[in-house]
Amino acid sequence: MGLRQHVATLTVELGMGPDIRDLTAELNRLVAAAGIREGLLALSVVGSTGSVTTIEYEPGVVEDLKRAVNRLAPPGDDYAHEQAWHDGNGHSHVQAALLGPSLQIAVREGRLLLGTWQQVVVLNHDNRPRRRPVAVTLIGE
Repeated sequence: MGLRQHVATLTVELGMGPDIRDLTAELNRLVAAAGIREGLLALSVVGSTGSVTTIEYEPGVVEDLKRAVNRLAPPGDDYAHEQAWHDGNGHSHVQAALLGPSLQIAVREGRLLLGTWQQVVVLNHDNRPRRRPVAVTLIGE
């Protein structure tokens, strides 16, 4: 069959941070549409105040993650970024850096290889709503 590549961009509307959205179903649809049975999906959120990770996407875990990132880099703390730019989002950059902008997931039998209770999520950490592009690259057979 041969190695193939497919690229796409998802545009995700997110509220003021931390806001979290499940991308798993959309990513599995991209895998199916690309016809990739075995391979790798790489995704990256575009912007320095966004991140991606995996969690169990249920209300309790979503709230726990929001509280955790706010404890790690609390809004309202003294950030050098805010001294320079006065935009109130120093914490947003730190939170996003701690979780990271990208993720890779194996594709097996035409689906993302995820645990039963594991979903792929994108986060906005900024102090205002954002439209986040998420760049997706699929490579496989």
